[in-house]
Amino acid sequence: MQFVSINGVTLHYQLIGAPEGKPVLVFANSLGTDFRIWRDVILRLVGDFAIVTYDMRGHGLSDIGTTPYSIDGHTADLAGLLDYLEVRNAIICGLSVGGLVAQGLYAVRPDLVRALILCDTAHKIGTAEMWAARIAALEQGGIEAIADGVLEKWFTPPFHKQRRDELAGYRNMLTRQAIGGYIGTCAALRDADFTTEASRIAVPTICIVGDQDGSTPPEVVLSLAKLIPRSRYEVIKDAGHIPCVEQPEAVTAVIRAFIDEFQLGEKA
Repeated sequence: MQFVSINGVTLHYQLIGAPEGKPVLVFANSLGTDFRIWRDVILRLVGDFAIVTYDMRGHGLSDIGTTPYSIDGHTADLAGLLDYLEVRNAIICGLSVGGLVAQGLYAVRPDLVRALILCDTAHKIGTAEMWAARIAALEQGGIEAIADGVLEKWFTPPFHKQRRDELAGYRNMLTRQAIGGYIGTCAALRDADFTTEASRIAVPTICIVGDQDGSTPPEVVLSLAKLIPRSRYEVIKDAGHIPCVEQPEAVTAVIRAFIDEFQLGEKA
């Protein structure tokens, strides 16, 4: 396991090397998960890309730090990690809050970003009232009190019925998250709005969404894609909010096709 102190917080990360000259892919996790959600995608990409993935603060094995958080703080953590690893010009792939962090990174450190893969995310996720209600429920009953509702949005009904062992494991991942980190990131989501910044994105970008995503539905992700000049939009069939878990082969195929396309354009 790999750890480093960034901005006074110990971050858990993983660096997987590749032959010299290969692109660098960076993966950022969603609320209530850690970098293990990307495992089945990463396994299909190892060797063709150098890969960086990490647990954002308050998640997985990373420190909680001082709460509440802001997206700017999460963005500073990722920028600090990439500076530590001497990574520049990377392809940043973020899911949900990770997608907001990716947008924030481009806004403040465009030197770090070659392209964006924005999965099941938006320029603004939810409303202040929605996040206030979520935080109140968490403060009263903990993550266990909201777990069933969250899992319904994460995964499709067939996943719930046919992949019960995996569902139980992802429930453990969710409910074992540090409550302070979860609430802190809810506050960051509540306050984040990249509506203006999205229209200024000038690197190749694709917006990906599961067709049954209950947290950031396809129409929400499409609204983000419409804000970003020349962005692509792709729907993953038979997937909820975390398609990298539910349909990793399809997600990997979309990522590869997107990267191949913009690299071809760079050579033209």
